[in-house]
Amino acid sequence: MKGNCQCTCDFSNEDPRIKELEKIIEEYKGQEGSLIPVLHGAQELFGYLPEEVQIYIAQALNIPLSEIYGVVSFYSLFTTEPRGKYIIKLCLGTACYVKGSGKIMENLEKELNIKMGETTEDGLFTLEGCRCVGACGLAPVLTVNEQVHGRLSPDDVPSLIRTYRLKETQES
Repeated sequence: MKGNCQCTCDFSNEDPRIKELEKIIEEYKGQEGSLIPVLHGAQELFGYLPEEVQIYIAQALNIPLSEIYGVVSFYSLFTTEPRGKYIIKLCLGTACYVKGSGKIMENLEKELNIKMGETTEDGLFTLEGCRCVGACGLAPVLTVNEQVHGRLSPDDVPSLIRTYRLKETQES
C-alpha cells in the first residue's frame, strides 16, 4: 500500500509495526468509539500518523478516510508529522509568560535552531508551546516528554538541552 507519503513505514516489506497495528485494530474493531484508541495506538507505534497509516486504518475499520482525517486534524494529541524523541512543551500560559517563558522560547529556538512547532534535523527534539501544564507554582515551566522542569530562566536552556543530548549519547 504505497502512496505519495514519505513516511518511515513500509507496508510492502512486512514492517513489524503493521502486525502490531493489526492487533490493535482487532482489539477495538466493532466497538463504538474505536477510532481514537486505534489512532492513539498507531501513533504510539509509528511516532505519528502518516497518510499510509490513516488509509490502512480507514480500510481496516471500514471508515471513510475523511472521517479519519477529521479526527486526526481536530485533536492536538495526533500529529501527521514526525516528531522528535524528546517533545519539549513550554507553557505559554499567563503565569509562565509573565515570569519569562517568552524569552525561554526564544532561547530554545536559538539553541535547537528550530521554530516552535518544528523538529530538529537529527530527530531528537520537537518544540511546542502549550497553554498550561498545571504547575503554575513552578512557573515558568516546560515538560520534556513527561518530565517537568520548573522555575526556569532563559539561561537554563543550554544546560537543559545538553542534558538530553548527553542522555542520548549514553543510550546509544
